[in-house]
Amino acid sequence: MAIETMMNEAAIENNLKQFLLVLSVSLSVATLPQLFSWFRQIPYTLLLVIVGLGLAFIDVRLVTLSPELILLIFLPPLLFEAAWNLEWSKLKRDLIPISFYAVLGVVISVAGVAFALNKVAGISLAIALLVGASVSATDPVSVIALFRELGVGKRLTILMEGESLFNDGIAVVAFSFLVGFSLGTQEAGVPVLVARFLTFVGIGIGLGSLIGFGISYLTQRFDLPLVEQSLTLVSAYGTYIITEELGGSGVIGVVTMGLILGNFGSRIGMQPSTRLAVTQFWDFLAFFVNSMVFLLIGDQISFGNLQGNLGLIGITVGAMLLTRAIAIYGLGLLSNTLAASEISFPEQTVLWWGGLRGSVSIALALSVPDSLPEREETIAIVFGVVLFTLLVQGLTTKPLLEMLGLLSNQQINQQYFEAIARRVALNRVLNRLSQVVNRPEIQPEFSHQLASRIEEQLNSVQLEINELYHQYPQLQDLTIHQLQGDVLAIEADTYAEFVRVGQLKEVPESILQEIFTDLKEKSISE
Repeated sequence: MAIETMMNEAAIENNLKQFLLVLSVSLSVATLPQLFSWFRQIPYTLLLVIVGLGLAFIDVRLVTLSPELILLIFLPPLLFEAAWNLEWSKLKRDLIPISFYAVLGVVISVAGVAFALNKVAGISLAIALLVGASVSATDPVSVIALFRELGVGKRLTILMEGESLFNDGIAVVAFSFLVGFSLGTQEAGVPVLVARFLTFVGIGIGLGSLIGFGISYLTQRFDLPLVEQSLTLVSAYGTYIITEELGGSGVIGVVTMGLILGNFGSRIGMQPSTRLAVTQFWDFLAFFVNSMVFLLIGDQISFGNLQGNLGLIGITVGAMLLTRAIAIYGLGLLSNTLAASEISFPEQTVLWWGGLRGSVSIALALSVPDSLPEREETIAIVFGVVLFTLLVQGLTTKPLLEMLGLLSNQQINQQYFEAIARRVALNRVLNRLSQVVNRPEIQPEFSHQLASRIEEQLNSVQLEINELYHQYPQLQDLTIHQLQGDVLAIEADTYAEFVRVGQLKEVPESILQEIFTDLKEKSISE
């Protein structure tokens, strides 16, 4: 018994050392752009992958990577953080194209990649389907981190995030079915697949909703910021584990629960200060987890296996890009026609090229049973595809955004908001000066000179804002959109306050949302 205890203690100590080593390397990489300006051209997450590749090249393995490590430890907090920050009102607007991309897009990708590997490379259909399922889902870890770092627009980010968050569940259920099909333990047929899919997704949505609403009403009964913050962490992992144990999709369960807590629970059950604290906590946790997962992805690459399967990797990459183009442009056209989604060609192009693969694809490939003879070949192909998307597509996404004029708008928007912030700050300073100008200890000459200089700066800032309005008329629409978001938030917080004190049982429908919809329809008709 004593020997077993000592072995367990040694294992815990070794795991802690590995964890600290990974964290130390990750944080060291985070400081590189501050020391060397050239590194600022590379997104932080991709820089981590490159460093991990360097460690793998010299055969330095930081830690043994397993599917359980990725899916159980890394995925729940990253999914929850993304869902918490995803606004339901904006997600609802693009629910049809996101559903098309998340469901039909996965089917198109699996079928296209499997067809190419089977017909061109001669790989058995069962293994080709497994590879197709593994690389079919865009990875939220990779996509969300990259898009946020590059400052991509809200609409485009929501489209990519929504697809990434939901198509993982579709890819996982397809993969699990195809594994059973390859081993001969799963009955083939569309009815069986549809039934499994509905069960898988239904359990995830049901449990996620139950836990999300339960915690929302629970936090209504007390105001303990640290407890509420801890509850969100426990709920993220708890929802994933319970849903998986009951045969559902842990991914969809966590996303559903995160959407409910972020859009409903945080409004009716949390004070604004608590909501801000929870958001900051999850921003930190997402950075922390992202730092480790991207480093480990690069660190686990086996260059020998990659070199031996370059032809198959090339075929898979080509088929993946072609099928994603068919899905994005074809389903985008369908969504624009049926639902007036108005997804522009440049936006569709970024969705196509920005569909990175990452930890989820690797986890699925590593979970291929040892009994399948082509397991190592499957893992090598998927690792090669992930590496291509992260390094080639990831490093060229920023130039693509600039070429399509989508990133430059963000820089202009940032310049505009900085000018607005300066104007607000200077006006507040002038207001404060007017309150203290008559104090005997303050010399009138000094206060007048200070006020005069501030007014000069204020006029300069206002000229800058006017010039931006003149050069970029779309900024006026941006201002209106921001005002709309502000007043909707005020309305929602007011209703939530009435719910918190028990004067309302539930949040009423938004009156302002109806007003904005009517105004938009009126402006279109005119």
